[in-house]
Amino acid sequence: PLAAIDHVLDLVDLVLVMSVNPGFGGQSFIESALPKIEALRRRIDATGRTIELEVDGGVDTANAPRLAAAGATMLVAGTATFRGGPTAYAANIAALKGA
Repeated sequence: PLAAIDHVLDLVDLVLVMSVNPGFGGQSFIESALPKIEALRRRIDATGRTIELEVDGGVDTANAPRLAAAGATMLVAGTATFRGGPTAYAANIAALKGA
C-alpha cells in the first residue's frame, strides 16, 4: 500500500513509478498510475526533501504534461523517442520537451 512509502522516504533520492506492465516497449500508459503519482508527490513534498519522482512507461507528448502537472520530475520515454528511426530522434525529443 501507498502508506508503506512513508517509512522509506527518508532513505531514498528517487521514487520510480512504472506506468506500464514491465517487460516490453511500446505499451500504452496505464491511467491508474496518475493518481498514484499525485499521491506520491504529496507525500514526498510533505517530507521537505528533494526526491525525484520518475515515471517510466507509455510516456508520450499526449500525457507528458499531465505527468508533470501530477508531480513527476523525470519522464522516461523510450518508444516516443525512438519512433521513426535515427533521423526522427531529435524531433521526437524536442516534441517531448515542448509538451
